[in-house]
Amino acid sequence: MTVQSGNGVTWPRVSVVIPTLNEARNLPHVFAQLPADIHEVIVVDGRSVDDTVAVARQLRPDVRIVMQTRKGKGNALACGFSAATGDVIAMVDGDGSADPREIPRFVDALLAGADFAKGTRFAEGGGSDDITRLRSLGNRVLSTSVNLVYGTKYSDLCYGFNVFWRRIVPVLDLDATSAPPTDNGSLWGDGFEVETLINIRIAKAGLVVTEVPSFEHSRIHGVSNLSAVSDGLRVLRTILAERQHSRRLARRAETPPAAGGRSRTSTRPTIADLTHGPDPDGLAQRRRVRFGDFGQSGAQHPAADTGGGYGVESAVVGDVTAPGVGEEFDEPVVA
Repeated sequence: MTVQSGNGVTWPRVSVVIPTLNEARNLPHVFAQLPADIHEVIVVDGRSVDDTVAVARQLRPDVRIVMQTRKGKGNALACGFSAATGDVIAMVDGDGSADPREIPRFVDALLAGADFAKGTRFAEGGGSDDITRLRSLGNRVLSTSVNLVYGTKYSDLCYGFNVFWRRIVPVLDLDATSAPPTDNGSLWGDGFEVETLINIRIAKAGLVVTEVPSFEHSRIHGVSNLSAVSDGLRVLRTILAERQHSRRLARRAETPPAAGGRSRTSTRPTIADLTHGPDPDGLAQRRRVRFGDFGQSGAQHPAADTGGGYGVESAVVGDVTAPGVGEEFDEPVVA
């Protein structure tokens, strides 16, 4: 644990996960803006052909380097989440578009009671130097679609700057260990649709969401791999696929098991599934997603919820058992 200087508020340990692919020229800027009291910085590299890894180690000797198991931003984040050891995880892009100096504002939202602090460019205090008119329109359409289907109030579905308690990682159900497809394709959730996938799954799990205004800067060096049309269509397919999955689970729940058989009903863990023993914050009772804006001067909670006492060991996800918070993940990690 660290203590915030000036006001004596006890802060959780923050793990910053930075996915990279040829970001050697951008990392000096990103690292220079990291808050001083970060617990760990995890660079998840997609086998860059420049000096990304060497630059990261030069800038911060204590950096943890993780080589992702497949390709794509979603897989990089899954590997980083698996390797994180802090109480809180912050998702920060390696291209310089996100401002790591905003992390304390997101942590404030968690300390005030949120499970997931979601960045938004479209709230007062937020903005973007990077988003095009086409991407903004597409984001609005996709955000409206998710809000109608899931009863959420997202203002910025596709923004990738988010901060959340590490204990909710099993809810996200992101695969960090499966082998790459033999056809050189990507698994579902491995691409830029990962932000949408995360936002939908936390809504379905009934987690408490607070939107935090954030400003997106233009990429400093290099060219983005994002394609407005193809990635937008992939996001739309994600929305439809997750909806279909929910309906399939509902039908299973309504079908009694055959004689002598077992129920096939299964779902991703909710926050109630992740809590056992003392539940001091009443997380298991917060079944509805709560949305609110958290500005720069938001009130701070006097005590940090560090996840102690939840002790997740494993969570049943679909028909497999997913590693729980606190277990070791050796496959994605390189020394």
